[in-house]
Amino acid sequence: MQVLTRPWGAMHYRIDGATSGPTVVFANSLGTDLRLWDSLLPHLPTGLRYVRYDKRGHGLSDLGGPVTAADLADDAAALITHLGGPVIFVGLSIGGLIAQALAANHPDLVRAVVISNSAAKLGTAESWQARIDAVRANGLASIADAVMERWFAPAFRTSPAVTPWRNMMIRTSADGYIAACGALAGADHTTATSALRLPTLVIAGAEDGSTPPDLVRATARLIPGAEFQIIPGTGHLPCVEDPVAYAAILIPFLKAHA
Repeated sequence: MQVLTRPWGAMHYRIDGATSGPTVVFANSLGTDLRLWDSLLPHLPTGLRYVRYDKRGHGLSDLGGPVTAADLADDAAALITHLGGPVIFVGLSIGGLIAQALAANHPDLVRAVVISNSAAKLGTAESWQARIDAVRANGLASIADAVMERWFAPAFRTSPAVTPWRNMMIRTSADGYIAACGALAGADHTTATSALRLPTLVIAGAEDGSTPPDLVRATARLIPGAEFQIIPGTGHLPCVEDPVAYAAILIPFLKAHA
């Protein structure tokens, strides 16, 4: 296993594909780890280096205490600097917020970004605090069914395939989950994202209950020249529900900018 030492502890990452050369870095959603991209990678082009990592408090990375989106972007920047950049950065949900903060705060490390199932601002401080309170009071299992409703379209959600994802979510560190919710509560990248001037692909799931397509489209409109795509029949994690369709959108962007 590969680990980058950060001031807050060990950050777990993994490299697939080429051992060097053009690099694509993936950032995961709230309550998932780097396995989020497992089904997608086999459909992507050879010759590129694919890097995945577990953000603080998720997967095999250490806890990091209270955190902001800028802190999470700094972690990504440290990983890119360690591996060699610039990179194409693909972020889903909170990973999409990290992508925006990274592009704004560390523009020399990013040649293009993919903002997937995310927006410049996700939810409200009050809604995130309500979720934090629920997790503190009753644990992640108490909100798991509601989260699955938002994550997946009905066909996937009612199939056995949903079970590992529910388990992944409820087995996330509650402290790590709460810290990430705190970062989401304080994040509004509307102004910074409006100033971005780099190649951008924005992806939405047609049946996403967490970041509906109109919300994602509004963020795409903040960035001049951004490409916007909707994947039918998918929810908040389209790379899980339909990796072939996700790859079909991502591959031309990678070929153009990697």
